[in-house]
Amino acid sequence: MTDLANIRDAVINGKTKEIGQLVQKALDDGADPQDIIDNYLIDAMNEVGARFEANQIFVPEMMVAARTMQNGLAVIEPLIAKDEFKAKKLGTVVIGTVFGDLHDIGKNLVVLMLGSSGFDVIDIGVNVPVDTFVKKAKELDADVVGISSLLTTGDSNMQATVAALKNGGLKENVKIVCGGAAVTEKHALDDWGADGFAEDAASAGRMIRSLLGIR
Repeated sequence: MTDLANIRDAVINGKTKEIGQLVQKALDDGADPQDIIDNYLIDAMNEVGARFEANQIFVPEMMVAARTMQNGLAVIEPLIAKDEFKAKKLGTVVIGTVFGDLHDIGKNLVVLMLGSSGFDVIDIGVNVPVDTFVKKAKELDADVVGISSLLTTGDSNMQATVAALKNGGLKENVKIVCGGAAVTEKHALDDWGADGFAEDAASAGRMIRSLLGIR
């Protein structure tokens, strides 16, 4: 019987070439596909996120781990019905950079971390108008809307976006999260009324899980 812990270790250590064989062997030995996803692949990325947040690893290592996780997931996905697989997602996150800001590195890291830890993440890009955030959040039935800005000149647009989302007729429990180098916790939470603030990619994942009541 396959030692499933090897799958978790392979993700954490970025063994991109080995992960596919490990996952396939586990499936051949009768392991449950969803168990591999939830308790080994996603759990491994949660550990990677914790190490990144603690400055024990850095962006290149995190990206290799995420690629490894995706390689393992690619072996499993054909075995799971699309609707069933989607139902297992932790939640739907719509994320973009505010209008007037073309920066995307921080946002892309958040997309990577959330997508690799079990969320369905829809990246709506950069320079996103206020009404597009609202439209996409409704269209995609978002649980969380993430708004990013690197520039202090984007503060007014971020504030306007939060206000539009709060007044846009979204479902009652949707959470609005702000982040980026130009954003402060006071502005996001106290001044603009967002539900959450994240200063980096790793803390974004932890904070969103907390907002949604996910352990």
